[in-house]
Amino acid sequence: MGTRRLCLMNMFLHNIGEIDGDVMISPNDALVAASAQSFDYVLSNPPFGTESSMSFTNEEGEQEKDDLTYNRQDFWATTSNKQLNFVQHIHTILKTTGRAAVVVPDNVLFEGEAGETVRQNLLKTTELHTILRLPTGIFYAKGVKANVIFFDNREASKTPWTKEVWFYDYRTNIHHTLKKKPRRFDDLTDFVACYNPKNRHKRKPTWDAGSNPEGRWRKYTYAELAARDKTSLDVFWLKDKSLTDLDNLPEPDQLAEEIIENLEAGLLSFRAVLASLNKAT
Repeated sequence: MGTRRLCLMNMFLHNIGEIDGDVMISPNDALVAASAQSFDYVLSNPPFGTESSMSFTNEEGEQEKDDLTYNRQDFWATTSNKQLNFVQHIHTILKTTGRAAVVVPDNVLFEGEAGETVRQNLLKTTELHTILRLPTGIFYAKGVKANVIFFDNREASKTPWTKEVWFYDYRTNIHHTLKKKPRRFDDLTDFVACYNPKNRHKRKPTWDAGSNPEGRWRKYTYAELAARDKTSLDVFWLKDKSLTDLDNLPEPDQLAEEIIENLEAGLLSFRAVLASLNKAT
């Protein structure tokens, strides 16, 4: 509810909606049931956190959280992974010709079991045509790596709709800081040019094994991706220069900030493990 209030206030400050009229943001859990509406476009940055949970008050009057697993007939897989559930939900609310761009953390690209099932179905039932790999801390908490997946919905077919997926690596050897080197719109102009929004079917790779091994834009066929372990879409090909070229290291303050981000991300992961262990006992 607090997030909803912040969202409504932010929209009102940007002259969207009325403060005492009908509101555009529902307080309901979007993942509980199928939507009565379908849409042409969905642009989404789903909430951070891998597991869905519900807060409740126990018999001692203390606040506890319990994992939520959504059992929907229109989902490909049943899981408590919030990110995977949002990807599935977004697919269900697209029209047959609908298009989506969704921000997801790396675990959506490589996680096994439910994650593998979701990726396999996404490749088969939609045209998953683009994945933009982003530096750490852009959309999520410090140290968390995010991506934007672009896919177009399609009608039922006996053969997979995805023929090839184009990857843009805007992560390897890219360093941003909030103060001295924040990310700006101009930083993504090369990606936009490579994406070729006027006709994405006439794209040209910038990567070439011989002439340009440091190109950030290349494609993989459906067959190549389907043959990967767990149908992983966690693809990278550029070498981290900081590991091989000591003369090409970022500035000390950038290195210090990245170390802090990684340590904080590690602490968050350990806290999540500890919480799971406490639940088990």
